[in-house]
Amino acid sequence: MIQQNKPNQDSVPLQKALIDYRLNRIVSFDVPGHKQGRGNLELTDFLGQKCMSVDVNSMKPLDNLCHPVSVIKEAEQLAAEAFGASHAFFMVNGTTSAVQAMIMSVCKTGDKIIMPRNVHRSAINALILTGAVPVYVNPGTNEKLGIPLGMAFKDVETAIINNPDAKAVFINNPTYYGICCNLEKITKLAHEYGMKVLVDEAHGTHFYFGENMPMTAMAAGADFSSISMHKTGGSLTQSSMLLMGKDVNENYVRLVINLTQTTSASYLLLSSLDITRRNLAINGKEVFAKVVGLSEYARSEINKIGGFYAYSKEIINGDSVYDFDVTKLSIYTRDIGLAGIEVYDILRDQYDIQIEFGDIGNILAIISVGDLLGNIERLVAALTDIKRLYEKDKIGMFDHEYIPPQVALTPQKAFYSETTVMPIEQTLGEVCAEFVMSYPPGIPIFAPGEVITQDALNYVEYAREKGCFLTGAEDMTIKNLKVIKK
Repeated sequence: MIQQNKPNQDSVPLQKALIDYRLNRIVSFDVPGHKQGRGNLELTDFLGQKCMSVDVNSMKPLDNLCHPVSVIKEAEQLAAEAFGASHAFFMVNGTTSAVQAMIMSVCKTGDKIIMPRNVHRSAINALILTGAVPVYVNPGTNEKLGIPLGMAFKDVETAIINNPDAKAVFINNPTYYGICCNLEKITKLAHEYGMKVLVDEAHGTHFYFGENMPMTAMAAGADFSSISMHKTGGSLTQSSMLLMGKDVNENYVRLVINLTQTTSASYLLLSSLDITRRNLAINGKEVFAKVVGLSEYARSEINKIGGFYAYSKEIINGDSVYDFDVTKLSIYTRDIGLAGIEVYDILRDQYDIQIEFGDIGNILAIISVGDLLGNIERLVAALTDIKRLYEKDKIGMFDHEYIPPQVALTPQKAFYSETTVMPIEQTLGEVCAEFVMSYPPGIPIFAPGEVITQDALNYVEYAREKGCFLTGAEDMTIKNLKVIKK
């Protein structure tokens, strides 16, 4: 864990620069056109005048995200220090852009990258953009829960030995469900073979500041980490960071980031990163102690209900589940005869409780510093009610989330190949040219270049029947699929 209360972490250079801008009553003849909110009173009334007054354009006193030399540069340096990184980039296109930037920074057309198949769609999108070739490591599966786990070390070792020319290893830390693999051991092995280590820590901001948390990418010596500050850190939605280790050329990475990141960076997002970093650096230990306490209390109370299983560190096996994020309130629902998505819908429609996601057999509730004990009690009471009112026989339920892929083409080649459109029920054995996924969590069921199997088709049909939000394909009804033309 990083040292708390570093001497200069109280500074918030971006916030200060924006306050100075507002106090100086600058006359604006630049964009945005609302001119501190005066030109769009309805929006100003909705968001507030203070917010609109600092929704501004890059200028000398406020620096420029594409080429930071003053306050943004200082804010990024403070963030790097807080996270124990050599450098940090502020990202305003979400963690999607951070994931893509780290892959694009190390892989070119034809380069191999070793990765688990249960990655977020942003990682496979990066393969389409770069033309990199995935070497998939199938994660293990917990037989009871049916969820994909982390990569087992032996499986990664085999992939590295069989593909010594691979440029990088990509790791989830943690998965959506809170599962971590042996990050330090995998990183050490990858570096011995000259490979970069890229870590998707979208759900792991709190690892850097809480006590007794799983190991962070930077502590493990990884080369890159993508951080969703907005998910568990408290910044505004879409604000993220890309962290780098000591052996990365930050100037080259900046060029890569600027290929896809907006040139009109939102200062609302940037300042939220700066303010949130300060709060976590100073108060993170206390903040996440509260989060852990709420999560553990919720888990204990839910497990008393019966039928639901809020799992935690007892599923650790020393390898594919090397550690577990106890702030993740992941709950297995299949024992009461309901798919996770069914419980998700009931909570939202009948109890006005919005959780993060529901899949075939689990739900996930994100617990953060913004939560209250009373809201935890409300969730527990609702789940107690749901068991009493909706429990049924679980015969015929789909029992696993992860389906091992059969890769026929690289994602880029498949995506840009000549295609034909077929009814989804007629696509068995065809090579898919697009994505199909439940969102969230955004892990593809089909990805470009993969053979369409009966197991995957059954999953899609079952997910549709249970009410999962299916997305990713050109046909938004997911009744037709683009496949490679023969």
